[in-house]
Amino acid sequence: MKRYIKSALAPAAALLISLASTSCLNDLDKEPISPKIDLEVSNDGLFNKCYANFGISGNGSGSNSDDDPDVKGFDDPGMTGLVRAMWNINELPTDEATCSWGDGLQELNSATYDPSHPWVKLYYTRLTLGITTCNQYLQLAGSDDVTRTAEVRFLRAMQYFLLMDAYGNVPFTETLEKPTQKSRQEMYEWLVGELKAIEPNLMDAQPKKSTDANYGRIDKAACWLLLSRLYLNAEVYTGTAHWQEAKDYADKVIKSRYRLNTTGSSNGKWSAYQMVFMGDNMETSAANEILFPIVNISGKTASYGNSLFLIAACFDSNMHANVDEDPNGSNGCTGQNWIGLHPRVSLIKKFFEGKDIPNVSSKEMTTAANDDRAIFWGEDRPLEISNITKSADGFGVAKFINYNAEASSPAHVDSKFADMDWPFMRVAEAYLNYAEADAHLNGNKTSGEATRLVNDLRARANADASRDVTQGYSLDELCDEWAREFYFEGMRRTTLVRFGKFGGNTGYNWDWKGGVKEGKDFDAHFNVYPVPLTQLQSNSNLTQNPGYTN
Repeated sequence: MKRYIKSALAPAAALLISLASTSCLNDLDKEPISPKIDLEVSNDGLFNKCYANFGISGNGSGSNSDDDPDVKGFDDPGMTGLVRAMWNINELPTDEATCSWGDGLQELNSATYDPSHPWVKLYYTRLTLGITTCNQYLQLAGSDDVTRTAEVRFLRAMQYFLLMDAYGNVPFTETLEKPTQKSRQEMYEWLVGELKAIEPNLMDAQPKKSTDANYGRIDKAACWLLLSRLYLNAEVYTGTAHWQEAKDYADKVIKSRYRLNTTGSSNGKWSAYQMVFMGDNMETSAANEILFPIVNISGKTASYGNSLFLIAACFDSNMHANVDEDPNGSNGCTGQNWIGLHPRVSLIKKFFEGKDIPNVSSKEMTTAANDDRAIFWGEDRPLEISNITKSADGFGVAKFINYNAEASSPAHVDSKFADMDWPFMRVAEAYLNYAEADAHLNGNKTSGEATRLVNDLRARANADASRDVTQGYSLDELCDEWAREFYFEGMRRTTLVRFGKFGGNTGYNWDWKGGVKEGKDFDAHFNVYPVPLTQLQSNSNLTQNPGYTN
């Protein structure tokens, strides 16, 4: 059985955001970090809530953990989860993904958001809500247990990192007092210092399966990977590069007990890569790759805001990931075929350079691409998206599924919901962090060890991994490799900004970039999101980011 860090979630009841309901998407009126939380709570429940903010949207349980949502203003509370908001913010404006739905998502597709945009406000609110919960725990129980305190400080740091990455200058407080605004450089410096301070008190780096004690809790490896990620993006955040530090902390993860999953299923049906994104990824060898899983337990944590969102929103009922064993099924979740998310043509072409792209099933697609990561569905589907608001246009993505890779894994309690744990941080990131930093240090080409690491990723996917270590990979090649390895995992905007390929006159184009089919540049100020207007109105300590009009 999974040991999910979730029990009493009463504290969140006082963190609800009340709005006047005039439409599906209304203002999320809340100060960035609430200064007044006065509750009688259990320390265990509050500790669990610090983790739960990553996984569920509210205080429910059983058949709907999104019930009684922390963030109000959406008719569907499942839309308010952190993973779902992070994914929309970091994928839809990029060369990887589109969504055919309304609900404010078309402005994300086209990178035409403004300070009043509902998803801009939602993501900001969800992160500051999580930070508030962590601050409350640290104030009430910070002296109770040194390891728990270090974990909560890490969770707070992760959310501050996501906030700073998306919004630049952000509200900051380590208490429950009203925050003041820190610049990106100040936040970067605080994050580096905070992560280094807590590292000694975190649990040792040790892969865990769901049957192990402390499964779902982070350890030193997650801290090292976040430090590596910070250093990798340091030039964007501060103007000063820190490539060697990014490489060094990535190396610590690579040399830890965590490891890239290179073992496919025992029946030979599922690739090692696919297993990382399946319904039993916490039970199999895939668990050795996941440093920070966001836990899903059907029947206990039934959320529409994380894994189920990626599984259901990518599938329609005609797509089928497991026709041999489940002829009437689709993605491993009963009746969950929402089809709205599609890969952009620019993403699929990265797997078919110089080759025709076939209209075949996902199983046949990986064979045609000679890459196990090309898990796209093209059967009876047009490759081109002629109308970005039509769910029938464009290929599907079958990367995220709720089928079990191994027959020995437990059956799903509630097949309407996902058991796939969301791999929020995984070892493969350290491989590419190391390689990218190394290429910067070596004149735009990876050196021997970095080249071997990229080859290892490609070999795991049964892709061509014959690149000679003396030849190396260029930075442009690594940017494409980031897409092939991590597409649809909520990281692409950050990657494109770092490579200078997002906002501005970048020379890099993709289909439907900027809202037109042939693609067009959009201004560089879109490299950071605007501070939500409601936050500026409620906190005079905050100022708007350049380029946006309140």
